Amino acid sequence: MQKSSTNLVLGLACIVFALVVALVWIPLDTDTWLVERSRGKYVVGDSLAPTLAAVFILLAGLMLLIERRSEETRPSLENLKFIAAMVVLGAASILVMRWAGPAAVGLFHGDQEYRLLRDTPPWKYVGFALGGGLMVFSMIAFVEGKPSLRAGLIALFAVAGIIMLYDLPFDDVLLPPNGDV
Repeated sequence: MQKSSTNLVLGLACIVFALVVALVWIPLDTDTWLVERSRGKYVVGDSLAPTLAAVFILLAGLMLLIERRSEETRPSLENLKFIAAMVVLGAASILVMRWAGPAAVGLFHGDQEYRLLRDTPPWKYVGFALGGGLMVFSMIAFVEGKPSLRAGLIALFAVAGIIMLYDLPFDDVLLPPNGDV
């Protein structure tokens, strides 16, 4: 087995990029920190989402450094097929995420416009839960080669965890895709 210099370079690039984003770009570009207290309640600060993204990029870079040994240094046709499948699954899931909420309101609450209900339970969770759950489930099932109860439970707990950590503590957060609908 030979060391992959591609993973080493990509891992270091991810780490440097994440550090520049977190330590330079975000502090210079945002007015508020991760979470702010405003009028007696906690609200999401401007820097929360980009800081979380920078943390995930940093972790990906560290993973690339740790797992930098591989047999191939160039992407194979199988690698490209895998990436294409992930893009298709992700795009389909985002379409479900975007249209599931308005469709559910149309079916079960036809006298109301979705835009007026997009921040009220259960309507604000429909698109995020169905699209996000589909994304996690379908990607796990693809990688494992078959759908499974385990994949479904992971998808369920992942979506529920994001809702509990990101939506429930804050009154002014709109889960995707509700901010654009």
